[in-house]
Amino acid sequence: MNDMSRDEKHLLVATRSEHKLREIREILSDIPGLHILDLDQAGIPESAQEDALEQAETFSENARAKATYFAERSGLVTIADDSGLQVDALGGRPGVRSRRFAPAPDDMDRDARDRLNLEYLLQCLDGVPEEERTARFVTEVALVEPEGSSRTFRGKVEGIIVEEPRGNGGFGYDPVFLYPPLGGTFAEIPAGEKARVGHRGIAMRRLAEFLAQGGGVGQGGPAQEEGS
Repeated sequence: MNDMSRDEKHLLVATRSEHKLREIREILSDIPGLHILDLDQAGIPESAQEDALEQAETFSENARAKATYFAERSGLVTIADDSGLQVDALGGRPGVRSRRFAPAPDDMDRDARDRLNLEYLLQCLDGVPEEERTARFVTEVALVEPEGSSRTFRGKVEGIIVEEPRGNGGFGYDPVFLYPPLGGTFAEIPAGEKARVGHRGIAMRRLAEFLAQGGGVGQGGPAQEEGS
């Protein structure tokens, strides 16, 4: 499975989120010879250790930690992302703590936690005027080989936090993140448009361009940040 030949490259996507996995598969689907595996296909059961991987203070460090962990477990070239919402009125919070922003039990399921985080965010911004509700989504994608070589690719998108959820698509904070150029929240705009303009899409396309050009993690010198 870890034969990364020129004819066929196996790439492990290290996420337990079906939403993220679907977006990533769609973006990377056009790369010839790339065989994308998820954690179940790689035979890696979920463990409590995974919750301790996101302890760093930057998205890139967290992404590298996750990708390195699963690359070592699988023996496969692995990608992992860390994404989050930075709200200016909250001093950049929730940031790297976006997935666990609201106080909640450790055993709360992902969808329930998403709803609680969204409600908590709106509570924190109660009374803040629209012009001060500026925010951005940020993604760092790490590409890691089993021996530890790595590169990261960055994407970000600017927006405004609206006062109440809008739309039925997306996930996480999407229903309250207004993207002004399209006049809708990330939960209102079509999934294809979100993939085109969104933070994860930007970072993944940079990764896709790198892979499509024959790039390898160990090529081109030390690990580096891509994009802005």
